[in-house]
Amino acid sequence: MATTIYVPRDSSAISLGADAVADAIRAEASRRGIEIKIVRNGSRGMFSHEPMVEVATAGGRVAYGPVTTGDVASMFDADFVSGSEHQLRIGVAEKIPYLKSQTRLTFARAGVIDPVSLDDYVAHGGYRGLRRALDMNPENIIAEVAKSGLRGRGGAGFPTGIKWKTAFDAPPTPKYVVCNADEGDSGTFSDRMLMEGDPFTLIEGMTIAAIAIGARRGYIYLRSEYPHANRALGEAIATAYAKNYLGDDILGSKKSFELEVRLGAGAYICGEETAMLESIEGKRGMVRAKPPIPAIEGLFGKPTIINNVISFATVPIIMERGAEFYRDFGAGTSRGTIPLQLAGNAKNPGLIEKPMGATLREIVYDYGGGTASGKRVRAVQVGGPLGAYFPESMLDVTLDYEAIAARGGILGHGGIVVFDETADMAQMARYAMEFCAIESCGKCTPCRIGSMRGTEVIDDIINKRRSRENLEILRDLCDTMKYGSLCLLGGLTPLPVLSALKFFPEDFGLDAADVDFIGPDLTISANAVTSNAIAPR
Repeated sequence: MATTIYVPRDSSAISLGADAVADAIRAEASRRGIEIKIVRNGSRGMFSHEPMVEVATAGGRVAYGPVTTGDVASMFDADFVSGSEHQLRIGVAEKIPYLKSQTRLTFARAGVIDPVSLDDYVAHGGYRGLRRALDMNPENIIAEVAKSGLRGRGGAGFPTGIKWKTAFDAPPTPKYVVCNADEGDSGTFSDRMLMEGDPFTLIEGMTIAAIAIGARRGYIYLRSEYPHANRALGEAIATAYAKNYLGDDILGSKKSFELEVRLGAGAYICGEETAMLESIEGKRGMVRAKPPIPAIEGLFGKPTIINNVISFATVPIIMERGAEFYRDFGAGTSRGTIPLQLAGNAKNPGLIEKPMGATLREIVYDYGGGTASGKRVRAVQVGGPLGAYFPESMLDVTLDYEAIAARGGILGHGGIVVFDETADMAQMARYAMEFCAIESCGKCTPCRIGSMRGTEVIDDIINKRRSRENLEILRDLCDTMKYGSLCLLGGLTPLPVLSALKFFPEDFGLDAADVDFIGPDLTISANAVTSNAIAPR
Protein backbone atom coordinates (compact mmCIF):
# COMPACT_ATOMS: atom_id res chain seq x y z
CA MET A 1 0.00 0.00 0.00
CA ALA A 2 1.31 3.41 -0.94
CA THR A 3 2.53 5.71 1.84
CA THR A 4 1.12 9.24 1.66
CA ILE A 5 3.72 11.98 1.87
CA TYR A 6 2.72 15.63 2.17
CA VAL A 7 4.87 18.38 0.63
CA PRO A 8 3.51 21.97 0.74
CA ARG A 9 2.51 23.82 -2.40
CA ASP A 10 2.31 27.09 -0.45
CA SER A 11 4.41 29.81 -2.09
CA SER A 12 6.49 30.32 1.06
CA ALA A 13 7.51 26.65 0.94
CA ILE A 14 8.00 26.75 -2.82
CA SER A 15 10.33 29.74 -2.44
CA LEU A 16 12.44 27.55 -0.14
CA GLY A 17 12.60 24.64 -2.57
CA ALA A 18 9.43 22.59 -1.94
CA ASP A 19 8.89 21.75 -5.62
CA ALA A 20 12.41 20.41 -5.95
CA VAL A 21 12.03 18.45 -2.71
CA ALA A 22 8.81 16.85 -3.97
CA ASP A 23 10.53 15.85 -7.21
CA ALA A 24 13.51 14.44 -5.30
CA ILE A 25 11.27 12.38 -3.00
CA ARG A 26 9.36 11.01 -5.98
CA ALA A 27 12.57 10.11 -7.83
CA GLU A 28 14.23 8.52 -4.79
CA ALA A 29 11.15 6.42 -4.00
CA SER A 30 11.01 5.23 -7.58
CA ARG A 31 14.72 4.32 -7.55
CA ARG A 32 14.25 2.27 -4.38
CA GLY A 33 10.98 0.68 -5.51
CA ILE A 34 8.98 2.24 -2.67
CA GLU A 35 5.35 2.99 -3.43
CA ILE A 36 4.33 6.48 -2.32
CA LYS A 37 1.62 9.04 -2.99
CA ILE A 38 2.63 12.70 -2.79
CA VAL A 39 -0.05 15.21 -1.75
CA ARG A 40 0.76 18.89 -2.17
CA ASN A 41 -0.87 20.44 0.90
CA GLY A 42 -0.80 24.00 2.19
CA SER A 43 1.62 25.31 4.79
CA ARG A 44 0.95 24.94 8.51
CA GLY A 45 2.72 28.27 9.04
CA MET A 46 5.98 27.13 10.67
CA PHE A 47 8.19 29.00 8.23
CA SER A 48 11.40 28.20 10.10
CA HIS A 49 10.80 24.54 9.20
CA GLU A 50 9.75 24.94 5.57
CA PRO A 51 9.70 22.96 3.41
CA MET A 52 8.10 20.75 6.05
CA VAL A 53 7.48 17.22 4.77
CA GLU A 54 4.91 15.04 6.54
CA VAL A 55 4.45 11.27 6.37
CA ALA A 56 1.13 9.59 7.17
CA THR A 57 1.64 6.84 9.75
CA ALA A 58 -0.62 4.85 12.06
CA GLY A 59 0.42 7.19 14.88
CA GLY A 60 -0.34 10.40 12.98
CA ARG A 61 1.42 12.56 10.43
CA VAL A 62 5.12 12.77 11.28
CA ALA A 63 6.83 16.02 10.25
CA TYR A 64 10.39 16.58 9.03
CA GLY A 65 11.97 19.92 8.25
CA PRO A 66 13.37 22.05 6.91
CA VAL A 67 14.04 19.54 4.12
CA THR A 68 16.37 20.19 1.19
CA THR A 69 16.98 17.99 -1.82
CA GLY A 70 20.29 17.01 -0.26
CA ASP A 71 18.46 15.52 2.74
CA VAL A 72 16.17 13.21 0.78
CA ALA A 73 18.52 10.25 0.35
CA SER A 74 19.47 10.15 4.05
CA MET A 75 15.79 10.39 5.00
CA PHE A 76 15.06 7.29 2.91
CA ASP A 77 18.10 5.58 4.44
CA ALA A 78 16.55 6.23 7.86
CA ASP A 79 13.18 4.84 6.65
CA PHE A 80 11.38 8.14 7.10
CA VAL A 81 8.41 6.71 5.16
CA SER A 82 7.65 4.81 8.36
CA GLY A 83 8.07 7.91 10.52
CA SER A 84 11.47 6.81 11.82
CA GLU A 85 14.07 8.95 13.54
CA HIS A 86 16.16 11.37 11.53
CA GLN A 87 17.96 14.59 12.42
CA LEU A 88 15.18 16.54 10.68
CA ARG A 89 12.33 14.70 12.44
CA ILE A 90 10.18 17.20 14.38
CA GLY A 91 7.51 14.79 15.58
CA VAL A 92 3.81 14.21 15.05
CA ALA A 93 2.55 17.46 13.55
CA GLU A 94 -0.48 17.83 15.81
CA LYS A 95 1.76 17.49 18.89
CA ILE A 96 4.37 20.07 17.91
CA PRO A 97 4.10 22.76 20.65
CA TYR A 98 4.02 25.60 18.10
CA LEU A 99 0.87 24.10 16.55
CA LYS A 100 -0.68 22.29 19.52
CA SER A 101 -0.96 25.51 21.56
CA GLN A 102 -2.89 27.33 18.83
CA THR A 103 -6.66 27.52 18.36
CA ARG A 104 -7.14 26.80 14.68
CA LEU A 105 -10.69 27.63 13.60
CA THR A 106 -10.35 29.60 10.37
CA PHE A 107 -7.12 27.74 9.56
CA ALA A 108 -8.27 24.32 10.79
CA ARG A 109 -7.70 22.68 7.39
CA ALA A 110 -4.72 24.72 6.15
CA GLY A 111 -1.69 22.46 5.89
CA VAL A 112 -3.86 19.40 6.51
CA ILE A 113 -5.72 18.82 3.25
CA ASP A 114 -5.04 18.93 -0.47
CA PRO A 115 -6.24 22.52 -1.08
CA VAL A 116 -7.92 21.85 -4.41
CA SER A 117 -9.53 18.52 -3.51
CA LEU A 118 -13.25 19.00 -2.88
CA ASP A 119 -13.44 15.49 -1.47
CA ASP A 120 -10.74 16.36 1.10
CA TYR A 121 -12.54 19.58 1.97
CA VAL A 122 -15.89 17.88 2.53
CA ALA A 123 -14.27 15.03 4.48
CA HIS A 124 -12.84 17.60 6.89
CA GLY A 125 -16.14 19.37 7.55
CA GLY A 126 -16.34 21.59 4.48
CA TYR A 127 -19.67 22.91 3.20
CA ARG A 128 -21.52 21.98 6.38
CA GLY A 129 -21.96 25.68 7.04
CA LEU A 130 -23.42 26.29 3.58
CA ARG A 131 -25.82 23.35 3.90
CA ARG A 132 -27.09 24.75 7.19
CA ALA A 133 -27.41 28.24 5.68
CA LEU A 134 -29.48 26.89 2.79
CA ASP A 135 -32.03 25.67 5.35
CA MET A 136 -32.28 29.12 7.00
CA ASN A 137 -33.90 32.33 5.89
CA PRO A 138 -31.54 35.23 5.13
CA GLU A 139 -32.45 37.20 8.25
CA ASN A 140 -31.45 34.29 10.46
CA ILE A 141 -28.12 33.84 8.68
CA ILE A 142 -27.31 37.49 9.26
CA ALA A 143 -28.47 37.28 12.89
CA GLU A 144 -26.18 34.28 13.43
CA VAL A 145 -23.16 36.14 12.05
CA ALA A 146 -24.01 39.20 14.14
CA LYS A 147 -24.47 37.14 17.30
CA SER A 148 -21.05 35.51 16.82
CA GLY A 149 -19.36 38.88 17.32
CA LEU A 150 -17.32 38.52 14.13
CA ARG A 151 -15.68 41.79 13.17
CA GLY A 152 -13.86 42.54 9.94
CA ARG A 153 -10.42 40.98 9.97
CA GLY A 154 -9.15 43.30 7.26
CA GLY A 155 -8.17 46.00 9.73
CA ALA A 156 -11.14 48.20 10.52
CA GLY A 157 -12.81 45.71 12.86
CA PHE A 158 -16.31 46.72 11.78
CA PRO A 159 -19.06 44.28 12.90
CA THR A 160 -19.69 41.92 9.99
CA GLY A 161 -23.34 41.33 10.85
CA ILE A 162 -24.17 45.05 10.69
CA LYS A 163 -22.53 45.36 7.28
CA TRP A 164 -24.50 42.39 5.95
CA LYS A 165 -27.78 43.68 7.44
CA THR A 166 -27.25 47.07 5.77
CA ALA A 167 -26.81 45.44 2.36
CA PHE A 168 -29.77 43.12 2.99
CA ASP A 169 -32.03 46.08 3.83
CA ALA A 170 -31.03 47.97 0.67
CA PRO A 171 -33.47 47.92 -2.27
CA PRO A 172 -33.61 44.53 -4.05
CA THR A 173 -31.63 45.61 -7.10
CA PRO A 174 -28.63 43.54 -8.21
CA LYS A 175 -26.34 43.10 -5.23
CA TYR A 176 -22.73 42.00 -5.07
CA VAL A 177 -20.31 40.21 -2.75
CA VAL A 178 -16.69 41.30 -3.05
CA CYS A 179 -13.67 39.81 -1.31
CA ASN A 180 -10.77 42.17 -0.77
CA ALA A 181 -7.81 39.83 -1.30
CA ASP A 182 -5.39 42.64 -2.15
CA GLU A 183 -3.17 41.81 0.81
CA GLY A 184 -0.55 44.52 0.48
CA ASP A 185 0.60 45.23 4.04
CA SER A 186 4.21 44.34 4.75
CA GLY A 187 4.51 41.44 7.16
CA THR A 188 1.07 40.00 6.38
CA PHE A 189 0.38 36.72 4.62
CA SER A 190 -2.68 35.08 6.22
CA ASP A 191 -4.90 35.82 3.20
CA ARG A 192 -2.36 34.26 0.87
CA MET A 193 -1.91 31.20 3.07
CA LEU A 194 -5.67 30.66 3.30
CA MET A 195 -6.22 31.00 -0.44
CA GLU A 196 -3.30 28.71 -1.24
CA GLY A 197 -4.01 26.23 1.55
CA ASP A 198 -7.82 26.09 1.81
CA PRO A 199 -9.53 28.08 -0.99
CA PHE A 200 -12.88 26.30 -0.66
CA THR A 201 -13.34 27.92 2.75
CA LEU A 202 -13.28 31.36 1.14
CA ILE A 203 -15.65 30.23 -1.62
CA GLU A 204 -18.05 28.76 0.92
CA GLY A 205 -18.01 31.91 3.05
CA MET A 206 -18.72 34.15 0.08
CA THR A 207 -21.54 31.86 -1.06
CA ILE A 208 -23.17 32.07 2.39
CA ALA A 209 -22.86 35.88 2.27
CA ALA A 210 -24.49 35.98 -1.17
CA ILE A 211 -27.42 33.87 0.03
CA ALA A 212 -27.78 36.10 3.08
CA ILE A 213 -28.14 39.40 1.18
CA GLY A 214 -29.64 38.10 -2.07
CA ALA A 215 -26.59 38.59 -4.30
CA ARG A 216 -26.08 36.50 -7.42
CA ARG A 217 -22.54 37.55 -8.36
CA GLY A 218 -19.26 37.92 -6.51
CA TYR A 219 -15.66 38.91 -7.15
CA ILE A 220 -12.39 38.05 -5.46
CA TYR A 221 -10.05 41.00 -5.99
CA LEU A 222 -6.64 39.33 -5.84
CA ARG A 223 -3.27 41.04 -5.95
CA SER A 224 -1.33 40.10 -9.06
CA GLU A 225 1.73 39.19 -6.97
CA TYR A 226 -0.06 36.02 -5.78
CA PRO A 227 0.14 33.64 -8.79
CA HIS A 228 -0.02 30.50 -6.63
CA ALA A 229 -3.16 31.74 -4.87
CA ASN A 230 -4.66 32.61 -8.26
CA ARG A 231 -3.97 29.09 -9.49
CA ALA A 232 -5.47 27.45 -6.39
CA LEU A 233 -8.56 29.66 -6.51
CA GLY A 234 -9.03 28.97 -10.20
CA GLU A 235 -8.92 25.19 -9.67
CA ALA A 236 -11.22 25.34 -6.64
CA ILE A 237 -13.78 27.60 -8.33
CA ALA A 238 -13.89 25.35 -11.40
CA THR A 239 -14.45 22.30 -9.19
CA ALA A 240 -17.14 24.09 -7.19
CA TYR A 241 -19.00 24.86 -10.42
CA ALA A 242 -18.63 21.28 -11.64
CA LYS A 243 -19.98 19.87 -8.36
CA ASN A 244 -22.90 22.32 -8.12
CA TYR A 245 -21.54 24.37 -5.21
CA LEU A 246 -21.48 27.44 -7.48
CA GLY A 247 -23.63 28.51 -10.39
CA ASP A 248 -27.37 27.97 -10.82
CA ASP A 249 -29.49 26.00 -8.34
CA ILE A 250 -26.73 25.43 -5.75
CA LEU A 251 -27.21 21.94 -4.25
CA GLY A 252 -30.80 21.95 -5.52
CA SER A 253 -31.71 25.01 -3.44
CA LYS A 254 -32.79 27.25 -6.36
CA LYS A 255 -30.18 29.71 -5.12
CA SER A 256 -27.56 30.97 -7.61
CA PHE A 257 -24.13 32.51 -7.19
CA GLU A 258 -21.52 33.28 -9.83
CA LEU A 259 -17.94 33.89 -8.65
CA GLU A 260 -14.83 35.06 -10.45
CA VAL A 261 -11.33 36.31 -9.68
CA ARG A 262 -10.21 39.78 -10.74
CA LEU A 263 -6.49 40.55 -10.62
CA GLY A 264 -5.19 43.88 -9.36
CA ALA A 265 -2.30 45.68 -10.98
CA GLY A 266 -0.01 46.20 -8.01
CA ALA A 267 -1.39 49.41 -6.50
CA TYR A 268 -1.38 49.41 -2.68
CA ILE A 269 -4.23 51.93 -2.63
CA CYS A 270 -6.55 49.35 -4.21
CA GLY A 271 -6.57 47.62 -0.85
CA GLU A 272 -8.85 50.50 0.17
CA GLU A 273 -12.34 49.23 -0.49
CA THR A 274 -13.67 52.04 -2.69
CA ALA A 275 -10.48 52.23 -4.79
CA MET A 276 -10.82 48.47 -5.21
CA LEU A 277 -14.37 48.91 -6.52
CA GLU A 278 -13.14 51.47 -9.03
CA SER A 279 -10.51 48.98 -10.20
CA ILE A 280 -13.02 46.15 -10.59
CA GLU A 281 -15.17 48.48 -12.69
CA GLY A 282 -12.19 49.01 -14.99
CA LYS A 283 -11.27 52.49 -13.79
CA ARG A 284 -8.14 53.90 -12.22
CA GLY A 285 -7.96 52.89 -8.57
CA MET A 286 -8.83 56.09 -6.70
CA VAL A 287 -10.60 56.54 -3.40
CA ARG A 288 -14.27 57.49 -3.40
CA ALA A 289 -15.70 59.96 -0.94
CA LYS A 290 -18.08 58.55 1.68
CA PRO A 291 -21.03 58.55 2.08
CA PRO A 292 -22.54 56.64 0.39
CA ILE A 293 -21.04 53.52 1.91
CA PRO A 294 -20.52 50.45 -0.33
CA ALA A 295 -23.19 48.41 1.50
CA ILE A 296 -25.71 50.88 0.07
CA GLU A 297 -24.02 52.06 -3.11
CA GLY A 298 -20.96 50.04 -4.00
CA LEU A 299 -19.94 48.08 -7.10
CA PHE A 300 -21.60 49.55 -10.20
CA GLY A 301 -23.57 51.74 -7.81
CA LYS A 302 -25.35 48.75 -6.25
CA PRO A 303 -25.44 47.41 -2.65
CA THR A 304 -22.21 45.53 -2.04
CA ILE A 305 -20.75 43.50 0.83
CA ILE A 306 -16.99 43.91 1.06
CA ASN A 307 -15.02 41.74 3.47
CA ASN A 308 -11.49 40.45 3.43
CA VAL A 309 -10.40 36.83 3.00
CA ILE A 310 -10.21 35.94 6.70
CA SER A 311 -13.62 37.46 7.44
CA PHE A 312 -15.35 35.42 4.74
CA ALA A 313 -13.34 32.29 5.57
CA THR A 314 -14.48 32.46 9.20
CA VAL A 315 -18.19 32.45 8.32
CA PRO A 316 -18.39 28.69 7.49
CA ILE A 317 -17.36 27.57 10.98
CA ILE A 318 -19.79 30.05 12.56
CA MET A 319 -22.60 28.60 10.47
CA GLU A 320 -21.48 25.03 11.12
CA ARG A 321 -20.84 25.24 14.88
CA GLY A 322 -23.15 28.11 15.80
CA ALA A 323 -22.65 31.71 16.91
CA GLU A 324 -22.18 30.81 20.59
CA PHE A 325 -19.30 28.46 19.79
CA TYR A 326 -17.33 31.21 18.05
CA ARG A 327 -18.33 33.93 20.51
CA ASP A 328 -16.92 31.90 23.42
CA PHE A 329 -13.40 32.71 22.21
CA GLY A 330 -11.88 36.16 22.59
CA ALA A 331 -11.65 39.11 24.95
CA GLY A 332 -14.08 41.94 25.66
CA THR A 333 -15.93 42.88 22.51
CA SER A 334 -13.20 41.32 20.38
CA ARG A 335 -14.61 37.85 19.83
CA GLY A 336 -13.29 34.76 18.13
CA THR A 337 -9.79 34.05 16.92
CA ILE A 338 -7.37 36.01 14.78
CA PRO A 339 -4.54 34.71 12.56
CA LEU A 340 -1.46 36.64 13.65
CA GLN A 341 1.44 36.86 11.22
CA LEU A 342 4.90 37.15 12.74
CA ALA A 343 7.62 38.49 10.48
CA GLY A 344 10.68 40.72 10.42
CA ASN A 345 13.64 39.94 12.67
CA ALA A 346 11.95 36.94 14.30
CA LYS A 347 13.70 33.65 14.97
CA ASN A 348 10.57 31.60 14.20
CA PRO A 349 8.36 33.60 11.82
CA GLY A 350 5.01 32.23 10.80
CA LEU A 351 1.27 32.17 11.32
CA ILE A 352 -0.29 31.78 14.76
CA GLU A 353 -4.08 31.59 15.17
CA LYS A 354 -5.11 32.46 18.71
CA PRO A 355 -8.23 33.76 20.46
CA MET A 356 -8.32 37.53 20.71
CA GLY A 357 -6.51 38.60 23.87
CA ALA A 358 -3.10 36.92 23.57
CA THR A 359 -0.24 39.23 24.52
CA LEU A 360 2.25 40.65 22.09
CA ARG A 361 5.03 39.26 24.30
CA GLU A 362 3.61 35.74 23.98
CA ILE A 363 3.64 35.95 20.20
CA VAL A 364 7.10 37.52 19.91
CA TYR A 365 8.87 35.31 22.45
CA ASP A 366 6.87 32.11 23.07
CA TYR A 367 6.12 31.53 19.39
CA GLY A 368 8.71 33.72 17.68
CA GLY A 369 11.62 32.82 19.93
CA GLY A 370 12.80 36.44 20.05
CA THR A 371 14.94 37.90 17.29
CA ALA A 372 16.65 35.95 14.53
CA SER A 373 19.81 37.97 15.20
CA GLY A 374 19.84 37.05 18.87
CA LYS A 375 19.92 40.74 19.79
CA ARG A 376 17.48 42.51 22.07
CA VAL A 377 14.00 43.29 20.74
CA ARG A 378 13.79 47.03 20.36
CA ALA A 379 10.46 47.62 18.63
CA VAL A 380 7.50 45.73 17.27
CA GLN A 381 5.17 47.16 14.63
CA VAL A 382 1.59 45.94 14.84
CA GLY A 383 -0.94 46.42 12.07
CA GLY A 384 1.10 46.71 8.89
CA PRO A 385 3.19 49.61 7.52
CA LEU A 386 0.72 52.13 8.94
CA GLY A 387 0.69 50.59 12.42
CA ALA A 388 2.35 51.97 15.54
CA TYR A 389 5.80 50.97 16.75
CA PHE A 390 5.66 49.57 20.29
CA PRO A 391 8.82 49.45 22.41
CA GLU A 392 9.82 46.26 24.19
CA SER A 393 8.44 47.68 27.45
CA MET A 394 4.92 47.61 25.96
CA LEU A 395 4.88 44.00 24.79
CA ASP A 396 2.42 42.96 27.52
CA VAL A 397 -0.39 44.68 25.63
CA THR A 398 -3.13 42.24 24.64
CA LEU A 399 -3.93 41.73 20.99
CA ASP A 400 -7.53 42.78 20.71
CA TYR A 401 -9.11 45.82 19.10
CA GLU A 402 -9.77 47.78 22.29
CA ALA A 403 -6.46 47.15 24.06
CA ILE A 404 -4.37 48.06 21.01
CA ALA A 405 -6.47 51.18 20.38
CA ALA A 406 -6.06 52.23 24.02
CA ARG A 407 -2.29 52.23 23.45
CA GLY A 408 -2.70 54.35 20.34
CA GLY A 409 -2.25 51.55 17.83
CA ILE A 410 -4.26 49.48 15.39
CA LEU A 411 -4.56 45.71 15.21
CA GLY A 412 -5.08 45.92 11.47
CA HIS A 413 -4.72 42.67 9.58
CA GLY A 414 -2.82 41.04 12.44
CA GLY A 415 0.66 41.62 11.05
CA ILE A 416 3.48 41.77 13.62
CA VAL A 417 6.98 42.84 12.53
CA VAL A 418 9.94 42.56 14.92
CA PHE A 419 12.98 44.89 15.00
CA ASP A 420 16.13 44.36 17.04
CA GLU A 421 18.31 46.94 18.78
CA THR A 422 20.15 47.85 15.57
CA ALA A 423 17.02 49.31 13.96
CA ASP A 424 17.06 53.06 13.26
CA MET A 425 13.54 54.14 14.13
CA ALA A 426 13.97 57.58 12.58
CA GLN A 427 14.55 55.86 9.25
CA MET A 428 11.48 53.70 9.86
CA ALA A 429 9.40 56.84 10.46
CA ARG A 430 10.79 58.31 7.26
CA TYR A 431 9.88 55.08 5.43
CA ALA A 432 6.25 55.45 6.53
CA MET A 433 6.00 58.92 4.99
CA GLU A 434 7.85 57.84 1.84
CA PHE A 435 5.61 54.77 1.52
CA CYS A 436 2.53 56.98 1.66
CA ALA A 437 3.98 59.36 -0.94
CA ILE A 438 4.68 56.48 -3.32
CA GLU A 439 1.37 54.68 -2.85
CA SER A 440 -1.01 57.65 -2.64
CA CYS A 441 -3.70 57.72 -5.31
CA GLY A 442 -3.23 61.50 -5.40
CA LYS A 443 -6.89 62.42 -4.97
CA CYS A 444 -6.60 64.37 -1.72
CA THR A 445 -4.04 67.04 -0.86
CA PRO A 446 -3.24 66.02 2.75
CA CYS A 447 -2.08 62.58 1.63
CA ARG A 448 -0.49 63.54 -1.69
CA ILE A 449 1.41 66.63 -0.55
CA GLY A 450 1.60 65.96 3.19
CA SER A 451 3.49 62.70 2.77
CA MET A 452 6.03 64.24 0.39
CA ARG A 453 6.59 67.20 2.66
CA GLY A 454 6.69 64.89 5.68
CA THR A 455 9.54 62.89 4.14
CA GLU A 456 11.50 66.09 3.53
CA VAL A 457 10.87 67.40 7.04
CA ILE A 458 11.97 64.15 8.69
CA ASP A 459 15.16 64.31 6.60
CA ASP A 460 15.75 67.83 7.92
CA ILE A 461 15.20 66.73 11.53
CA ILE A 462 17.52 63.73 11.17
CA ASN A 463 20.20 65.93 9.60
CA LYS A 464 19.79 68.53 12.36
CA ARG A 465 18.59 71.27 10.04
CA ARG A 466 16.42 73.61 12.16
CA SER A 467 15.20 70.60 14.12
CA ARG A 468 12.82 72.48 16.42
CA GLU A 469 11.12 74.42 13.64
CA ASN A 470 10.78 71.29 11.53
CA LEU A 471 9.45 69.30 14.45
CA GLU A 472 6.63 71.81 14.75
CA ILE A 473 5.96 71.55 11.01
CA LEU A 474 5.92 67.75 11.25
CA ARG A 475 3.46 67.93 14.11
CA ASP A 476 1.09 70.09 12.05
CA LEU A 477 1.52 67.89 8.97
CA CYS A 478 0.58 64.78 10.95
CA ASP A 479 -2.44 66.57 12.36
CA THR A 480 -3.59 67.61 8.89
CA MET A 481 -3.03 64.18 7.36
CA LYS A 482 -4.83 62.40 10.17
CA TYR A 483 -7.97 64.50 10.05
CA GLY A 484 -7.99 65.72 6.45
CA SER A 485 -7.22 62.65 4.32
CA LEU A 486 -9.98 60.93 2.37
CA CYS A 487 -8.92 57.43 3.41
CA LEU A 488 -6.78 55.66 5.98
CA LEU A 489 -3.62 55.62 3.87
CA GLY A 490 -3.06 59.28 4.63
CA GLY A 491 -5.05 59.15 7.86
CA LEU A 492 -2.90 56.45 9.47
CA THR A 493 0.54 57.38 8.14
CA PRO A 494 1.12 59.69 11.15
CA LEU A 495 0.75 56.70 13.49
CA PRO A 496 4.15 55.05 12.84
CA VAL A 497 5.75 58.51 12.65
CA LEU A 498 4.36 59.71 15.98
CA SER A 499 5.06 56.42 17.74
CA ALA A 500 8.67 56.42 16.54
CA LEU A 501 9.05 60.01 17.76
CA LYS A 502 7.43 59.30 21.11
CA PHE A 503 9.23 56.09 22.03
CA PHE A 504 12.55 56.54 20.22
CA PRO A 505 13.26 60.31 20.16
CA GLU A 506 17.00 59.70 20.49
CA ASP A 507 17.10 58.30 16.94
CA PHE A 508 15.98 61.73 15.71
CA GLY A 509 18.58 63.52 17.84
CA LEU A 510 15.82 64.63 20.23
CA ASP A 511 14.86 63.91 23.82
CA ALA A 512 11.55 63.11 25.48
CA ALA A 513 10.84 66.75 26.30
CA ASP A 514 11.04 67.66 22.62
CA VAL A 515 8.14 65.38 21.75
CA ASP A 516 5.89 65.84 24.77
CA PHE A 517 3.17 67.18 22.47
CA ILE A 518 2.37 63.56 21.53
CA GLY A 519 -0.40 62.26 23.77
CA PRO A 520 -0.37 58.83 25.42
CA ASP A 521 -2.67 57.54 22.69
CA LEU A 522 -0.24 58.73 19.99
CA THR A 523 -2.44 61.68 19.10
CA ILE A 524 -1.32 65.28 19.03
CA SER A 525 -2.46 66.88 22.26
CA ALA A 526 -5.14 69.53 21.79
CA ASN A 527 -3.23 72.01 23.93
CA ALA A 528 0.07 71.41 22.19
CA VAL A 529 0.82 74.96 21.16
CA THR A 530 4.40 75.98 20.57
CA SER A 531 6.30 75.60 23.83
CA ASN A 532 9.88 75.83 24.98
CA ALA A 533 10.26 72.15 24.15
CA ILE A 534 9.71 72.71 20.46
CA ALA A 535 10.49 76.39 20.07
CA PRO A 536 13.05 77.40 17.42
CA ARG A 537 16.64 77.49 18.65
